[in-house]
Amino acid sequence: MLTFTLRRLLLAIPTLLFISLIIFLLVDLAPGSPMSEIPLTVPPEVRKKMIEALGADQPVFVRYILWLRQFFWVEPANLIDGWFGTNLVGGEQRILSWQSRSPVFTVIGQRIPQTLTVIGTAYLVGIAIAMPIGIYSAYRQYSVFDQIGTLIAMIGFSVPTFFSGTLFIIVFAVWLPWLPTKYDTTLAVTDWSSFLQQLRQMAMPVMVLALANAAAISRYMRSSMLENMGQDYVRTARAKGMTERVVVLKHVLRNSLIPVVTVIALGIPSIFGGAIITENLFGVNGIGAALIGAIHANDLPMVQTLAFIFAVLIVVFNLIADILYGLLDPRIRYE
Repeated sequence: MLTFTLRRLLLAIPTLLFISLIIFLLVDLAPGSPMSEIPLTVPPEVRKKMIEALGADQPVFVRYILWLRQFFWVEPANLIDGWFGTNLVGGEQRILSWQSRSPVFTVIGQRIPQTLTVIGTAYLVGIAIAMPIGIYSAYRQYSVFDQIGTLIAMIGFSVPTFFSGTLFIIVFAVWLPWLPTKYDTTLAVTDWSSFLQQLRQMAMPVMVLALANAAAISRYMRSSMLENMGQDYVRTARAKGMTERVVVLKHVLRNSLIPVVTVIALGIPSIFGGAIITENLFGVNGIGAALIGAIHANDLPMVQTLAFIFAVLIVVFNLIADILYGLLDPRIRYE
Protein backbone atom coordinates (compact mmCIF):
# COMPACT_ATOMS: atom_id res chain seq x y z
CA MET A 1 0.00 0.00 0.00
CA LEU A 2 2.82 2.43 0.87
CA THR A 3 4.63 1.69 -2.39
CA PHE A 4 1.43 2.23 -4.37
CA THR A 5 0.74 5.53 -2.60
CA LEU A 6 4.25 6.85 -3.21
CA ARG A 7 4.12 5.79 -6.85
CA ARG A 8 0.81 7.56 -7.34
CA LEU A 9 2.11 10.69 -5.65
CA LEU A 10 5.15 10.77 -7.95
CA LEU A 11 2.91 10.23 -10.97
CA ALA A 12 0.62 13.05 -9.83
CA ILE A 13 3.41 15.65 -10.11
CA PRO A 14 3.94 15.49 -13.91
CA THR A 15 0.21 15.01 -14.35
CA LEU A 16 -0.56 18.25 -12.53
CA LEU A 17 2.21 20.10 -14.37
CA PHE A 18 0.77 18.99 -17.71
CA ILE A 19 -2.76 19.96 -16.62
CA SER A 20 -1.52 23.34 -15.42
CA LEU A 21 0.14 24.01 -18.79
CA ILE A 22 -3.00 23.08 -20.71
CA ILE A 23 -5.19 25.24 -18.46
CA PHE A 24 -2.84 28.19 -18.71
CA LEU A 25 -2.56 28.04 -22.50
CA LEU A 26 -6.28 27.53 -23.09
CA VAL A 27 -7.21 30.49 -20.92
CA ASP A 28 -4.26 32.74 -21.73
CA LEU A 29 -4.61 32.39 -25.49
CA ALA A 30 -8.36 33.09 -25.36
CA PRO A 31 -9.61 36.51 -26.53
CA GLY A 32 -9.69 39.19 -23.87
CA SER A 33 -7.17 41.34 -22.08
CA PRO A 34 -7.12 43.60 -19.02
CA MET A 35 -5.81 46.33 -21.27
CA SER A 36 -9.24 46.66 -22.84
CA GLU A 37 -10.47 48.08 -19.54
CA ILE A 38 -7.95 50.95 -19.53
CA PRO A 39 -9.57 54.21 -20.75
CA LEU A 40 -8.15 55.73 -23.92
CA THR A 41 -7.58 58.99 -22.06
CA VAL A 42 -4.85 57.40 -19.93
CA PRO A 43 -1.41 58.80 -20.91
CA PRO A 44 0.93 56.36 -22.73
CA GLU A 45 3.52 56.31 -19.93
CA VAL A 46 0.83 55.50 -17.35
CA ARG A 47 -0.61 52.81 -19.63
CA LYS A 48 2.86 51.26 -19.96
CA LYS A 49 3.29 51.10 -16.18
CA MET A 50 -0.13 49.52 -15.78
CA ILE A 51 0.74 46.84 -18.39
CA GLU A 52 4.01 46.09 -16.59
CA ALA A 53 2.25 45.92 -13.21
CA LEU A 54 -0.20 43.35 -14.56
CA GLY A 55 2.58 41.34 -16.22
CA ALA A 56 0.81 41.50 -19.59
CA ASP A 57 4.03 42.50 -21.37
CA GLN A 58 5.84 39.24 -20.54
CA PRO A 59 6.17 36.27 -22.94
CA VAL A 60 3.77 33.36 -22.54
CA PHE A 61 6.39 31.06 -21.00
CA VAL A 62 7.42 33.70 -18.45
CA ARG A 63 3.81 34.35 -17.51
CA TYR A 64 3.28 30.61 -17.06
CA ILE A 65 6.29 30.27 -14.73
CA LEU A 66 5.24 33.30 -12.69
CA TRP A 67 1.69 31.97 -12.47
CA LEU A 68 2.92 28.53 -11.43
CA ARG A 69 5.09 29.98 -8.65
CA GLN A 70 2.07 30.89 -6.59
CA PHE A 71 1.30 27.16 -6.20
CA PHE A 72 4.71 25.53 -5.75
CA TRP A 73 7.40 28.09 -4.94
CA VAL A 74 6.20 29.70 -1.73
CA GLU A 75 8.81 30.47 0.92
CA PRO A 76 8.20 28.48 4.15
CA ALA A 77 8.11 31.65 6.23
CA ASN A 78 5.35 33.04 4.03
CA LEU A 79 3.48 29.80 3.31
CA ILE A 80 0.22 30.81 4.99
CA ASP A 81 0.31 34.31 3.56
CA GLY A 82 1.10 32.93 0.11
CA TRP A 83 -1.98 30.71 0.03
CA PHE A 84 -4.13 33.68 1.02
CA GLY A 85 -2.60 35.91 -1.63
CA THR A 86 -0.51 38.23 0.56
CA ASN A 87 2.92 36.67 0.02
CA LEU A 88 5.41 39.17 -1.37
CA VAL A 89 7.87 38.39 -4.17
CA GLY A 90 10.38 41.11 -4.86
CA GLY A 91 8.30 43.61 -2.90
CA GLU A 92 5.21 43.08 -5.07
CA GLN A 93 2.09 41.02 -4.66
CA ARG A 94 1.69 37.70 -6.41
CA ILE A 95 -0.67 37.19 -9.34
CA LEU A 96 -3.49 39.73 -9.14
CA SER A 97 -7.06 39.50 -10.26
CA TRP A 98 -7.62 41.74 -13.27
CA GLN A 99 -11.17 42.44 -12.15
CA SER A 100 -10.63 43.44 -8.52
CA ARG A 101 -6.89 44.23 -8.65
CA SER A 102 -6.59 42.09 -5.50
CA PRO A 103 -4.49 38.94 -4.99
CA VAL A 104 -6.28 35.93 -6.45
CA PHE A 105 -6.01 33.83 -3.30
CA THR A 106 -7.40 36.68 -1.21
CA VAL A 107 -10.55 36.71 -3.32
CA ILE A 108 -10.79 32.91 -3.21
CA GLY A 109 -10.24 32.89 0.57
CA GLN A 110 -13.14 35.32 0.99
CA ARG A 111 -15.50 33.17 -1.12
CA ILE A 112 -14.64 29.68 0.20
CA PRO A 113 -16.51 29.96 3.56
CA GLN A 114 -19.80 30.70 1.80
CA THR A 115 -19.30 27.84 -0.65
CA LEU A 116 -18.30 25.30 2.00
CA THR A 117 -21.20 26.30 4.23
CA VAL A 118 -23.90 25.85 1.60
CA ILE A 119 -22.47 23.37 -0.90
CA GLY A 120 -20.70 21.28 1.77
CA THR A 121 -23.84 21.02 3.85
CA ALA A 122 -25.87 20.05 0.79
CA TYR A 123 -23.36 17.32 -0.10
CA LEU A 124 -23.41 15.85 3.42
CA VAL A 125 -27.20 15.96 3.51
CA GLY A 126 -27.34 14.27 0.10
CA ILE A 127 -25.05 11.44 1.28
CA ALA A 128 -27.00 11.02 4.52
CA ILE A 129 -30.23 10.68 2.54
CA ALA A 130 -28.90 8.57 -0.33
CA MET A 131 -27.08 5.85 1.61
CA PRO A 132 -30.05 4.54 3.64
CA ILE A 133 -32.36 4.84 0.65
CA GLY A 134 -29.99 2.91 -1.59
CA ILE A 135 -29.39 0.18 1.00
CA TYR A 136 -33.02 -0.37 1.89
CA SER A 137 -34.17 -0.13 -1.75
CA ALA A 138 -31.79 -2.95 -2.68
CA TYR A 139 -32.82 -5.06 0.29
CA ARG A 140 -36.52 -4.53 -0.50
CA GLN A 141 -36.22 -4.64 -4.27
CA TYR A 142 -39.41 -3.76 -6.20
CA SER A 143 -41.22 -2.85 -2.98
CA VAL A 144 -43.28 0.34 -2.63
CA PHE A 145 -40.32 2.01 -0.90
CA ASP A 146 -38.05 1.04 -3.79
CA GLN A 147 -40.49 2.39 -6.34
CA ILE A 148 -40.81 5.71 -4.51
CA GLY A 149 -37.03 5.95 -4.15
CA THR A 150 -36.60 5.27 -7.85
CA LEU A 151 -39.15 7.96 -8.71
CA ILE A 152 -37.42 10.55 -6.52
CA ALA A 153 -34.04 9.60 -8.00
CA MET A 154 -35.33 9.98 -11.54
CA ILE A 155 -36.71 13.41 -10.67
CA GLY A 156 -33.36 14.41 -9.21
CA PHE A 157 -31.58 13.16 -12.34
CA SER A 158 -33.89 14.69 -14.93
CA VAL A 159 -34.81 18.06 -13.38
CA PRO A 160 -31.98 20.64 -13.70
CA THR A 161 -31.08 22.69 -10.64
CA PHE A 162 -32.10 25.98 -12.22
CA PHE A 163 -35.64 24.64 -12.69
CA SER A 164 -35.94 22.99 -9.26
CA GLY A 165 -34.40 26.06 -7.63
CA THR A 166 -36.87 28.37 -9.35
CA LEU A 167 -39.72 26.04 -8.37
CA PHE A 168 -38.58 26.08 -4.73
CA ILE A 169 -38.48 29.88 -4.79
CA ILE A 170 -42.02 30.08 -6.19
CA VAL A 171 -43.40 27.59 -3.65
CA PHE A 172 -41.51 28.42 -0.46
CA ALA A 173 -40.79 32.13 -0.97
CA VAL A 174 -43.72 33.42 -3.06
CA TRP A 175 -46.72 31.18 -2.38
CA LEU A 176 -45.63 30.25 1.13
CA PRO A 177 -43.41 33.11 2.38
CA TRP A 178 -41.45 30.89 4.70
CA LEU A 179 -37.93 31.25 3.31
CA PRO A 180 -35.93 34.17 1.88
CA THR A 181 -35.27 34.26 -1.86
CA LYS A 182 -31.68 35.48 -1.58
CA TYR A 183 -28.76 34.38 0.55
CA ASP A 184 -27.43 37.14 2.83
CA THR A 185 -23.64 36.72 2.77
CA THR A 186 -23.17 39.47 5.36
CA LEU A 187 -25.12 37.61 8.05
CA ALA A 188 -22.98 36.80 11.10
CA VAL A 189 -24.10 33.98 13.38
CA THR A 190 -23.79 35.38 16.89
CA ASP A 191 -26.85 34.10 18.72
CA TRP A 192 -29.73 31.66 18.41
CA SER A 193 -31.85 34.06 16.36
CA SER A 194 -29.13 34.63 13.75
CA PHE A 195 -28.45 30.88 13.67
CA LEU A 196 -32.10 30.19 12.81
CA GLN A 197 -31.96 32.90 10.17
CA GLN A 198 -28.89 31.24 8.69
CA LEU A 199 -30.70 27.89 8.56
CA ARG A 200 -33.69 29.51 6.85
CA GLN A 201 -31.62 31.08 4.08
CA MET A 202 -29.63 27.87 3.59
CA ALA A 203 -32.72 25.68 3.36
CA MET A 204 -33.59 26.13 -0.32
CA PRO A 205 -30.11 25.91 -1.91
CA VAL A 206 -29.27 22.94 0.31
CA MET A 207 -32.49 21.13 -0.64
CA VAL A 208 -31.93 21.75 -4.36
CA LEU A 209 -28.35 20.47 -4.34
CA ALA A 210 -29.03 17.62 -1.89
CA LEU A 211 -31.77 16.28 -4.19
CA ALA A 212 -29.37 16.20 -7.15
CA ASN A 213 -26.54 14.60 -5.13
CA ALA A 214 -28.78 12.04 -3.42
CA ALA A 215 -30.25 10.90 -6.74
CA ALA A 216 -26.88 9.81 -8.13
CA ILE A 217 -25.44 8.31 -4.94
CA SER A 218 -28.59 6.35 -4.06
CA ARG A 219 -28.69 4.72 -7.50
CA TYR A 220 -25.03 3.71 -7.27
CA MET A 221 -25.60 2.37 -3.75
CA ARG A 222 -28.66 0.36 -4.80
CA SER A 223 -26.99 -1.10 -7.90
CA SER A 224 -23.86 -2.10 -5.98
CA MET A 225 -25.88 -3.67 -3.17
CA LEU A 226 -27.96 -5.73 -5.62
CA GLU A 227 -24.83 -6.96 -7.35
CA ASN A 228 -23.25 -8.17 -4.11
CA MET A 229 -26.39 -9.66 -2.54
CA GLY A 230 -26.37 -12.43 -5.12
CA GLN A 231 -22.77 -13.47 -4.51
CA ASP A 232 -21.72 -16.83 -3.06
CA TYR A 233 -20.22 -15.36 0.12
CA VAL A 234 -23.64 -13.91 1.04
CA ARG A 235 -25.30 -17.32 0.76
CA THR A 236 -22.45 -18.83 2.77
CA ALA A 237 -22.89 -16.23 5.52
CA ARG A 238 -26.61 -16.96 5.71
CA ALA A 239 -25.95 -20.70 5.75
CA LYS A 240 -23.68 -20.22 8.77
CA GLY A 241 -26.65 -18.84 10.69
CA MET A 242 -25.73 -15.15 10.65
CA THR A 243 -28.60 -12.74 11.12
CA GLU A 244 -29.85 -10.80 8.14
CA ARG A 245 -28.72 -7.56 9.77
CA VAL A 246 -25.12 -8.81 10.05
CA VAL A 247 -25.13 -10.20 6.50
CA VAL A 248 -26.41 -6.96 4.95
CA LEU A 249 -24.64 -4.32 7.05
CA LYS A 250 -21.32 -6.09 7.63
CA HIS A 251 -20.64 -8.23 4.57
CA VAL A 252 -22.73 -6.85 1.70
CA LEU A 253 -22.47 -3.18 2.61
CA ARG A 254 -18.70 -3.19 3.02
CA ASN A 255 -18.08 -4.62 -0.44
CA SER A 256 -20.81 -2.48 -1.98
CA LEU A 257 -19.16 0.74 -0.79
CA ILE A 258 -16.21 0.35 -3.16
CA PRO A 259 -17.80 1.93 -6.30
CA VAL A 260 -19.80 4.35 -4.15
CA VAL A 261 -16.61 5.64 -2.54
CA THR A 262 -15.38 6.65 -6.00
CA VAL A 263 -18.55 8.62 -6.68
CA ILE A 264 -18.43 10.35 -3.30
CA ALA A 265 -14.68 11.07 -3.40
CA LEU A 266 -14.73 12.47 -6.93
CA GLY A 267 -17.76 14.57 -6.00
CA ILE A 268 -15.97 16.31 -3.13
CA PRO A 269 -14.01 18.70 -5.42
CA SER A 270 -17.35 20.00 -6.63
CA ILE A 271 -17.93 21.29 -3.10
CA PHE A 272 -14.92 23.59 -3.41
CA GLY A 273 -15.82 24.43 -6.96
CA GLY A 274 -19.27 25.48 -5.90
CA ALA A 275 -22.55 25.02 -7.69
CA ILE A 276 -22.38 27.75 -10.32
CA ILE A 277 -26.05 27.80 -11.28
CA THR A 278 -27.42 27.38 -7.76
CA GLU A 279 -25.08 29.99 -6.27
CA ASN A 280 -26.13 32.56 -8.85
CA LEU A 281 -29.81 31.64 -8.50
CA PHE A 282 -29.89 32.14 -4.72
CA GLY A 283 -27.25 34.88 -4.53
CA VAL A 284 -24.63 32.85 -2.68
CA ASN A 285 -21.39 34.80 -2.99
CA GLY A 286 -19.22 31.70 -3.38
CA ILE A 287 -16.57 30.24 -5.68
CA GLY A 288 -19.09 29.49 -8.43
CA ALA A 289 -20.21 33.11 -8.54
CA ALA A 290 -16.56 34.22 -8.55
CA LEU A 291 -15.84 31.97 -11.54
CA ILE A 292 -18.83 33.30 -13.48
CA GLY A 293 -17.83 36.89 -12.70
CA ALA A 294 -14.25 36.21 -13.75
CA ILE A 295 -15.35 34.68 -17.06
CA HIS A 296 -17.61 37.65 -17.86
CA ALA A 297 -14.84 40.12 -16.95
CA ASN A 298 -12.09 38.23 -18.85
CA ASP A 299 -10.26 37.86 -15.52
CA LEU A 300 -7.75 35.30 -16.79
CA PRO A 301 -5.68 34.87 -13.59
CA MET A 302 -8.79 34.09 -11.56
CA VAL A 303 -10.12 31.60 -14.13
CA GLN A 304 -6.73 29.89 -14.46
CA THR A 305 -6.24 29.61 -10.70
CA LEU A 306 -9.71 28.23 -10.00
CA ALA A 307 -9.47 25.71 -12.85
CA PHE A 308 -6.10 24.45 -11.60
CA ILE A 309 -7.34 24.20 -8.00
CA PHE A 310 -10.21 22.01 -9.23
CA ALA A 311 -7.73 19.80 -11.11
CA VAL A 312 -5.54 19.41 -8.01
CA LEU A 313 -8.55 18.46 -5.89
CA ILE A 314 -9.69 15.84 -8.41
CA VAL A 315 -6.24 14.21 -8.52
CA VAL A 316 -5.94 14.24 -4.71
CA PHE A 317 -9.37 12.78 -4.01
CA ASN A 318 -8.94 10.20 -6.75
CA LEU A 319 -5.83 9.02 -4.87
CA ILE A 320 -7.77 8.98 -1.61
CA ALA A 321 -10.47 6.84 -3.24
CA ASP A 322 -7.86 4.33 -4.43
CA ILE A 323 -6.40 4.08 -0.92
CA LEU A 324 -9.84 3.55 0.60
CA TYR A 325 -10.39 0.61 -1.76
CA GLY A 326 -7.74 -1.36 0.07
CA LEU A 327 -9.19 -0.46 3.44
CA LEU A 328 -12.75 -1.42 2.50
CA ASP A 329 -11.96 -4.66 0.69
CA PRO A 330 -9.08 -6.86 1.94
CA ARG A 331 -9.09 -8.65 -1.39
CA ILE A 332 -7.63 -5.54 -3.02
CA ARG A 333 -3.88 -5.32 -2.59
CA TYR A 334 -1.57 -2.79 -4.20
CA GLU A 335 1.83 -4.25 -4.91
